[in-house]
Amino acid sequence: MFNFSNMPCFLWLLSSLFLLCGASDKCPCERPEFCLQIQTERDFEVFVFDVGGKAWKSYNWSIVTTVAAFGKYDPELMCHAHSVGARLVLKGDVHLADIVDQNNRTAWIKEKVDLAKHQFMDGINLDVEQAVEAGSPEYAALTDLVQEISEAFHSQIPGSQVSFDVAWSPNCIDKRCYDYVNIGKYSDLLFVMSYDEQSQIWGDCIAMANAPLEQTLNGYDQFLKMKIDNTKVIMGIPWYGYDYPCLNLSQEGICSIEKVPFRGAPCSDAAGTQKPYSWIMKQVNSSLTGRLWDTKQMAPYFNYMDTEGKIHQVWYDDPESLCPKANAVMATGLRGIGMWNGNLLDYNNNPVAQQQTAKMWNVLLGC
Repeated sequence: MFNFSNMPCFLWLLSSLFLLCGASDKCPCERPEFCLQIQTERDFEVFVFDVGGKAWKSYNWSIVTTVAAFGKYDPELMCHAHSVGARLVLKGDVHLADIVDQNNRTAWIKEKVDLAKHQFMDGINLDVEQAVEAGSPEYAALTDLVQEISEAFHSQIPGSQVSFDVAWSPNCIDKRCYDYVNIGKYSDLLFVMSYDEQSQIWGDCIAMANAPLEQTLNGYDQFLKMKIDNTKVIMGIPWYGYDYPCLNLSQEGICSIEKVPFRGAPCSDAAGTQKPYSWIMKQVNSSLTGRLWDTKQMAPYFNYMDTEGKIHQVWYDDPESLCPKANAVMATGLRGIGMWNGNLLDYNNNPVAQQQTAKMWNVLLGC
């Protein structure tokens, strides 16, 4: 006999499935309920950027809450994420000069909302990263964009999530002088990219840590002093490092690097090459020095010689350097943690690689 006390839930499910089946887009999932957008909020977010392929099948889905799809749309990924209660969100990037015009901005927002609906996705991650002068038309347009796209997604896809990527500090890093206070107000999450922290080197042109601990944590202090809601802030960490060819390696182990200017700074990490954690774990074993540790920057590094006899210095993050960062997330009550990007670990069946990969996932929850 039907229990009428469950009528509201039954009607909600019935109406949702009716709308789903009646939609022009056919659900690609084995079970149609997996095409329903996720509406449940998580107290703690583990936010993963995915750049395509099938590495996602090896992610630690017991802790993943949101995946930002920066590769080709994969309906299988969407179905799996929804099956475990995790969100899959779009990538959003637009040339800011184009959306100063209200009509262009409205059209772009509609395009993204329609795409999210078409692909049964749960929101959007705004990854702009363009230089903006405070008080410029682009400055105002960017803030308006965040407000308007949040309103559009929330009204048309109930429970959807709008996140915005910011540099490691609000101090106009890379000339990104955004209206951080209002962007933080209008978005659901601020993903702080606590990496590429040598994108502008103002002092000596030398190889340094990708995300030095003290500098990284100081960035969060700056955001929180602006009264940005800490329960909206995600700490972003790197699952990659930088390989710097040394112009000279001093007796003290300091690696001088080529001067590659970036947005006003005379030097930058563009003198190096980004390398995935999977490559780093193999390279360190055949390096000249083995793993070394910098007590000031609280980061590991090593030196190696290439096939042409040139010395390189590699700086990266591993569980030891990530541990105090993950603990700071808990201590300061941030909303969660995430990484660029989930594909950069070694997911093969080698026992050593499996252990290394498991440690990188596990450290996200603190240590």
